[in-house]
Amino acid sequence: MWVGTGGEGAKEWINHLSDLKTRGVEDICLIACDGLKGLPEALNSLWPAADVQLCVVHLVRASLRYASKKYWSQIAKSLKGIYTAPTLDVAEALFDEFAAEWEDRYSAMIRMWCDNWEHFIPFLAFPPDIRKLVCTTNQIESLNARFWQATRRRGHFPTEQAALKVLYLVIKKPLKNRTNITGKTVSWKQVLNTLSLHYGDRINAQ
Repeated sequence: MWVGTGGEGAKEWINHLSDLKTRGVEDICLIACDGLKGLPEALNSLWPAADVQLCVVHLVRASLRYASKKYWSQIAKSLKGIYTAPTLDVAEALFDEFAAEWEDRYSAMIRMWCDNWEHFIPFLAFPPDIRKLVCTTNQIESLNARFWQATRRRGHFPTEQAALKVLYLVIKKPLKNRTNITGKTVSWKQVLNTLSLHYGDRINAQ
């Protein structure tokens, strides 16, 4: 964990990722992120072979910000068809239909998807039953929400170390009906086998 000033640009990310690499992270196969500026570029500058997966939930939310509320359900339904498509070809065909329907009304929304398409599609290479594990940042955001709740209650900390101690205690306290902070990954052996087939020797299963 790093303590910072709240900046999340390319410079901050390259510093954090460089620290991880120095500490022994030799390779990253796949990273899910929420579209923070500079993160994909920083990641690929250190691990060129890494796949960057933009969080599907964040992309859908960003899409709805461009649209009138009366169209939200219609747009969300069309987008669900795209990100649950069985293959990349089907997803591309459905997106073409989506773009044709909405580009005249919400061109910025369509441009956002076109600009981010390369980082939207990596998870489509996996079977549907494990896609949900790699296409969203929800798991880490659940932990972040607990961090935010714990620090907001206190309002002020005398030192950085005091704040880090509170966050440590959050991590150590299990959620109700869970054995740890994030819970267990269902069918992890199946997931590991799938990732090993996809990434080959880059996955160390020992």
